[in-house]
Amino acid sequence: MKGTIYSVITGTGSYIPTRHIRNVDFLENEFYDLDGNKLEKPNQEIIDKFFEITTIEERRYVTDNLVTSDIAFHAAAEAINSSKIDKEELDYIIVAHNFGDVKNDNNRKDIVPSLAARVKHKLGIKNPDTVAYDILFGCPGWLQASIQADYFIKSGEASKILVIGADILSRVSDPSDRDSMLYADGAGAAVFEARISEDPIGIIAHKTRSDTLLYSKMLYMGKSFKPGDDKNDDIYLKMNGRKLYQYAIENVPKTIKECLDKSNTHLSDIKKALIHQANGKMDDAILKRLFTLYDIAELPDNIMPMTIGWLGNSSVATIPTLLDLILKNNLQPHEINKGDTLIMASVGAGMNINALIYKV
Repeated sequence: MKGTIYSVITGTGSYIPTRHIRNVDFLENEFYDLDGNKLEKPNQEIIDKFFEITTIEERRYVTDNLVTSDIAFHAAAEAINSSKIDKEELDYIIVAHNFGDVKNDNNRKDIVPSLAARVKHKLGIKNPDTVAYDILFGCPGWLQASIQADYFIKSGEASKILVIGADILSRVSDPSDRDSMLYADGAGAAVFEARISEDPIGIIAHKTRSDTLLYSKMLYMGKSFKPGDDKNDDIYLKMNGRKLYQYAIENVPKTIKECLDKSNTHLSDIKKALIHQANGKMDDAILKRLFTLYDIAELPDNIMPMTIGWLGNSSVATIPTLLDLILKNNLQPHEINKGDTLIMASVGAGMNINALIYKV
């Protein structure tokens, strides 16, 4: 059969936690700054400003009995079911995460065995040729794992790969840091399969960059901002939000354009832009600057679906969850149809950026 091997998504799944955490639930928190000084502004004012900057009204947390590999398994099982494949035929299971299995009673990271090995076990897969491994790449981890899957498939090394993104950020966020209101929990997954086609389908281009020399410490792990709150020597996710915002709006649009140019695709051909749900206003600024690179002043309606307002920032899970919701008609009025071309792009710890062009 003539044609080229492409990596095509044949099934998706997601796990959206059941605990609804609203902004008002942070009214009783004591917020401190980097120097350990208690913030003098009333919490209502802090929360109102947070909503204005991020557009987040609510986020989801897991229940106490779940860990990251559990929610990764739930998303994976749904993706396998929707793809209608035999799970024993999977060549790879790749799990993108950042913190391993963090339990409810302490925030120590548990990554032995790998989360992918745990998911494979929970799925009951017996095949020893199903290779399971993890990838740590910040928030862009699920996209980077998808890019690795594409390399395996196009090389002929694999024909079916399960790619999962899962994180529980609620257990690594400092309740004394107002940035903790950004973070959420969740998992998303997709099955990629090899397809031979004369016309481009599936993943048609991707681009990744890592800016570590100057920007590696914009996201890091550190002690609680609250003085004396060093119980069990716990460390928490910390962020230089102002610099990260500027880095993202300067570099994500350029990376997306490089990816579009690589595939000879014009921005006007894109039907949906699935951007990592990190900050609503930041994503708006990224999209606007991207269109400015093409001298397009007016942005098309409904090109960028958003979930951050009610799901928060679940790191590696945001894009696969977003994709799953749209494909299953759970994010109206957004829809993805045969022939549509999509952008997927993410930015996060590293600092890392990646973009992927996908033809349905």
